[in-house]
Amino acid sequence: MTQLTETCLDKRLDTALEIVREAGEIALNAFKAMTPEKIAFKGPQDFLTATDLEVETLIRRRLSDFFPEDGILGEETGGDVQNNTWIIDPIDGTANFARGIPHFCIVLGFVSQNKTRFGIIYDPCHDELYVAQDGKGATLNGKAIKVANTTSFCSANLELGWSQRIPNERYLTSLQGFLELGANVRRSACGALALAYVAVGRTDGYVEHHMNPWDCVAGLLLVSEAGGITNPFTADNNWPQGGAVLASTPQFARTIAGITGITID
Repeated sequence: MTQLTETCLDKRLDTALEIVREAGEIALNAFKAMTPEKIAFKGPQDFLTATDLEVETLIRRRLSDFFPEDGILGEETGGDVQNNTWIIDPIDGTANFARGIPHFCIVLGFVSQNKTRFGIIYDPCHDELYVAQDGKGATLNGKAIKVANTTSFCSANLELGWSQRIPNERYLTSLQGFLELGANVRRSACGALALAYVAVGRTDGYVEHHMNPWDCVAGLLLVSEAGGITNPFTADNNWPQGGAVLASTPQFARTIAGITGITID
């Protein structure tokens, strides 16, 4: 299959931005009305709400109407990966969403022939829309963004994600390594926004030893387009099964890679 033209990509991006805004309004209204009985679980610490399914169904339906030839892979309803595939996380940070913490987002990425062509992360609580296009930079609400220029780990702010797919020892080893360097380490329970915060310079690096593609492909593109360093997540055909994620400012990337064992080259 031939690569999509810039016109085709622009049409997809424009349409995606409209859909994400619509999805964000639904999510925000549901967040304001959230009550404990609306929370379910897919597994330990793996939250699910009716809004996850509602938002994903909306996005999937809209995309299928406009681009029926494209593949769609969503967190809640699955799908298939084709040469051109949409990657959906209807609500990343569902645990926050369910517990009344205003730190969650809608994530939509577009991968063509194993390369992320654009990514969108929308935080409806703060009306922050992050957009990255391959080779065209990254923006927050239309303004160009860049990673931080922090020079010392003693003044660095890092974020470390956690996954039950990985032994706790690896998480704790990474945490200890960061703390020994003097860095502040946080965890916000929303990996996509964690990546967006690296891109906009609010934090200096993010690591998670296993992420699903719907959580990270958009954010990894944001970081790289904002001048950061990331590991090559979609470099082979196994990326739909997920894997390790590292995103950092250039000055810290190799040290973080050494501590975590995540390859960035």
